[in-house]
Amino acid sequence: MTETPAPLALVTGASSGIGKAFAERLAADGYDLILVGRRRERLDALAVALRDAHATVTADVLVADLATDAGIDAVAQRCADRPVTLLVNNAGVAHYMPLAELPPEKARELVGVKVVAPTMLTRAVLPGMLERGSGTVLNVAGMLAFSGPAPAAPAPGQRAVYVASLAGTVAMSQTLHAELAATGVGVHVVCPGIVATEFHEVQGMDLSAVPRMSAEDVVTAALVGIALGETVIAPGVEDASLLGRVFDADLAAFHGQSPQLASRYRQG
Repeated sequence: MTETPAPLALVTGASSGIGKAFAERLAADGYDLILVGRRRERLDALAVALRDAHATVTADVLVADLATDAGIDAVAQRCADRPVTLLVNNAGVAHYMPLAELPPEKARELVGVKVVAPTMLTRAVLPGMLERGSGTVLNVAGMLAFSGPAPAAPAPGQRAVYVASLAGTVAMSQTLHAELAATGVGVHVVCPGIVATEFHEVQGMDLSAVPRMSAEDVVTAALVGIALGETVIAPGVEDASLLGRVFDADLAAFHGQSPQLASRYRQG
């Protein structure tokens, strides 16, 4: 009798933080893994630890810089070549600073990692998922996606491109989820608040005194949220109706438009 192959997950940004927590949880749940990141030593150590802890699990390492076309293409090719069950678009950079001071190379890196890479990897994985009639894409964004109307200080000041990338991730996930309805392929986005990882330390920010969610709790919320059928998963929001009201307001504004110029713009 032929054994059913284990589900396969590809996780970007797997060398630390939320990505590492996803890898550990998915391995415990019986997934084979493709671990993507820039730091080979960390990825290799994680792969060994996962294989040691779970004898039946395979953990392959793919070193790639998702800020580059070559890195994106390498991972996209792996997405197309392998029967990926779950794609976790988790890799991220922040580069918090005013846009006028943001070096062009850092702006390109941020957009490449948070916008271009998830778009192209999702594009690469979808044909196989659609052919098989099943699969899940999980994007990792953040609650800053909803902070655009906030005053400049203390947040989200100096984060315009980063906030925009998260908001775009939420909108893309919602739209693509609807586009793929009834295909067996689901798209979801998880939006944690501040998480206890090294992510902010890399930006030179000390948030050790700020209450933070664990990466493991983010992973738990994401997987439970998928099971609950939530497209937008907010691990730290107790009242889910708050999100519903945001999305209802979005649709009200969208459907409230007219081809006629609004009266407030009719000036003399």
